[in-house]
Amino acid sequence: MSKIDPELKKKLLKETQAPFKGLRRILWIAFSGSAFLGLLIMLARIANGNEFQQNNIFIQLGACILFPTLLILDRNKD
Repeated sequence: MSKIDPELKKKLLKETQAPFKGLRRILWIAFSGSAFLGLLIMLARIANGNEFQQNNIFIQLGACILFPTLLILDRNKD
């Protein structure tokens, strides 16, 4: 029989099913913050009267939607 604590065994099995989950969540948070900061800077420049390319704002909006969505989908389902 195994001499491993049942709680430790449960934790290790959960980690093998979703490796690097903590790292992924940190990356999603960092990418989300970067996307929102980039959008804020872009909107400030637009408000200042600078020209902008429409594609760039769509990329920023897409990133602002994608990364928080990935963060929500990566949450615990327990």
